[in-house]
Amino acid sequence: MSQLRLALAQINPIVGDIEYNLDLILSQAKEAVAAGAHVFATGEMALVGYPIEDLSYRKAFIDASRAAVHALAERLEAENLGELIVVVGHLDHDAAADHNDARPRNNPTNTASVIQHGTIHGRYDKHHLPNYGVFDEFRHFVPGRESLIMHVNDIPIALAICEDIWQEGPSAVAKAAGASLLLVLNGSPYEAAKDDVRLELCQKRAREADAHVAYVNLVGGQDELVFDGDSLIVDSAGDVLARAAQFQEQLLLADLDLPTVMTPTNVHGMKRLYLKAKPPVSPALPVTLGTAQPLDDYAERYWAIVTGLRDYVEKNGFRSVLFGMSGGIDSTLVAALATDALGPNRVFGVSNPSAWSTEHSKTDAQEQAERLGISMRTIPIAPIFNAYQDALSLDGVAEENLQARIRAVVWMGLSNQEGHVVLACGNKSELAVGYSTIYGDAVGGYAPIKDLPKTLVWELSRWRNRLAESRNETPPIPQQIIDKEPSAELRPGQRDSDSLPPYDVLDAIIDAYVERDFSITETIAEGFDEPLVRRVASLVDRAEYKRRQYPPGPKLSRRNFGRDRRVPITHRWRDEG
Repeated sequence: MSQLRLALAQINPIVGDIEYNLDLILSQAKEAVAAGAHVFATGEMALVGYPIEDLSYRKAFIDASRAAVHALAERLEAENLGELIVVVGHLDHDAAADHNDARPRNNPTNTASVIQHGTIHGRYDKHHLPNYGVFDEFRHFVPGRESLIMHVNDIPIALAICEDIWQEGPSAVAKAAGASLLLVLNGSPYEAAKDDVRLELCQKRAREADAHVAYVNLVGGQDELVFDGDSLIVDSAGDVLARAAQFQEQLLLADLDLPTVMTPTNVHGMKRLYLKAKPPVSPALPVTLGTAQPLDDYAERYWAIVTGLRDYVEKNGFRSVLFGMSGGIDSTLVAALATDALGPNRVFGVSNPSAWSTEHSKTDAQEQAERLGISMRTIPIAPIFNAYQDALSLDGVAEENLQARIRAVVWMGLSNQEGHVVLACGNKSELAVGYSTIYGDAVGGYAPIKDLPKTLVWELSRWRNRLAESRNETPPIPQQIIDKEPSAELRPGQRDSDSLPPYDVLDAIIDAYVERDFSITETIAEGFDEPLVRRVASLVDRAEYKRRQYPPGPKLSRRNFGRDRRVPITHRWRDEG
């Protein structure tokens, strides 16, 4: 057995900002050297950010990534960090790939390179390219063909990238090659309870390979995706040795006692590197160093939204956010999320009462603004509405939606004038059945709770208040907002229940019909009323055009509206059950 001090850099890169990402990786490498690490690894594509989508085709971007890998090697050596063995994820290309129209342009690869003493010693290209859910990697990359084992002080370490570990091949290769450690670079997006699935997967692969597994993930928001980190190390029996926090940048360090192999077994299609690192480091790190406890389901979702919102604002260069504060539960939760993400000085609420807005809605919104310490201004829309009606004489739904569209004009006007990005406050239940006004409450640059069902809007609001109480802070969400019956307040006495079933029932039907892709018959078999299921399914199907025009928002569920679920707007298929 021999000691390997491993450093996993759980970092938040920015897509396309290669210079920033290089500096970030270098700063983490300095920390790793100061901590005595032998091997240092980043997440998947950390040098260019992830996912890069069709940027992968651009030769200039590929060339910039390749140049940055060489620059990283040179800077590591120049700054006396050259002895550290660095495994960095980046974009490259396969010069030997067959050139035909079925290949992505310029043969891009999802690559991990091994660097030491200013030299790039070898590379591993991702083999398995996922083509499901939010992933389009079969479109964007060409697959790798060779495996790579690097021997560090005679400790054999197999490399893999993200989807590779979800397939059986890499663990079988690692076992056949006698690897003591399977090191996996990941860009694994968050979805609810995925941390449990990842852990079980790593434990399974460790037992199959009879090797430790080190899993390093990205953290941070990128458009609709949020990366939660949760990097971890398990031993060959599947026991957790170290685990990083979720939604935080962290350098995860651990000492691993691993078998050395002096005469490795030859395996077809495998390259081997032989590298020397410094001798074992004393004293050994405590076993419990860096072992974080996973968050509960509500905390996961809440901080996923906060992370996605913060990074959308920061990475796109926005100064602040603005949204309508109606005194309802959705905008109230968004206010708390935005304040946690950006701080109260960068959050601006707007109250736009109409002739039918209740007094308690106005006062509830004001109370929450005071609790959070955020700015809120009031701009009544009744005079504007009356002017429109003098010209249009609308009634029914058209009259109701006019109010929402006037509010949107106010928000977007303030956005343009003052530089805020507008947040849309709709939830997944509303998006599913089209219970939102296109060019009204659906406007904005980002939609923080678009993948959060209405029932979970209430649950996260209660959870956030409990968190405040546990910290001896004032709960950010007034209890009367949580307790009151939801209403769009677009006509006298209006309630959501006038046109929608109870939200617990609606959300359960949406879970079956949308997230699990059940047919109408299968959904009815779950125990729901048949006419209700058919009505909800019809609403879901008819609202696709609205969802396509809704702002992006963070993926939280197994199947969000956006990258996960791609249904034609124009089609005539109807599931008759």
